Amino acid sequence: MIRVFLLFLILFVLPLSTHAVWWWKQGWPVSWSSANWSSAKLLPKADSEPEAVVHVLGARTGGWKGIFAHHSWVVIKEAGASRYTRYDVVGWGTPVRTNVRDVDGYWYGNEPSVLVTLRGEAAEAAIPRIRQAVAQYPFAGTGTYKAWPGPNSNTFVAYIAEQVPELAPALLPTALGKDFRSPGLFAGAAPSGEGFQLSYRGVAGLTVGWVEGVELNLLGAVAGIDLRRPAIKLPGWGRIGLSPA
Repeated sequence: MIRVFLLFLILFVLPLSTHAVWWWKQGWPVSWSSANWSSAKLLPKADSEPEAVVHVLGARTGGWKGIFAHHSWVVIKEAGASRYTRYDVVGWGTPVRTNVRDVDGYWYGNEPSVLVTLRGEAAEAAIPRIRQAVAQYPFAGTGTYKAWPGPNSNTFVAYIAEQVPELAPALLPTALGKDFRSPGLFAGAAPSGEGFQLSYRGVAGLTVGWVEGVELNLLGAVAGIDLRRPAIKLPGWGRIGLSPA
């Protein structure tokens, strides 16, 4: 019992505590209205690249919630299109939104990163499946959004990744809500389709897969290891190692 308690302290309490201190020292905007939501200039202009493209981006969430979690979204562009389309889930009104912000915009003042990119034929094959997944997202009704344990923005991206497994590497360990798969107990394939997941409402669970690695979920915080693209996964700090893509 003592060993289990020590393991809990090392894997969950210590990383979260140290990241909380570090995050608090960085500071954050006092309100949504004072935060920077402008483009981070990560993506080229849509009309400057003729091929189809899909991106998954993520940025830390606002305020103290940034200690624990990222916000994720999906960006697509068909071949020859003159603009991108951004899909998010947000916590106000109707959850699923299209082009609610700049496609590569800061989120509550936090700079985003491009987590996964598909181009050319891979993107062309993925875009219809992404559009269909957005249209069929099961938690799209007003009032269905729950910041914790889900369904939230990361649940939305995880649902899309189930239909387009090439996007599964974008599901960061700090994508709180990614493991919310159903209102009750879920036991089945991991989002990549190359592993197994057991999850109870996204609050507790275990994922084992070639893409996901080994992830232990406790109250939405994830600790684990990735052998495919070597990295450790720590609550708060997230992924430390090679890029998941």
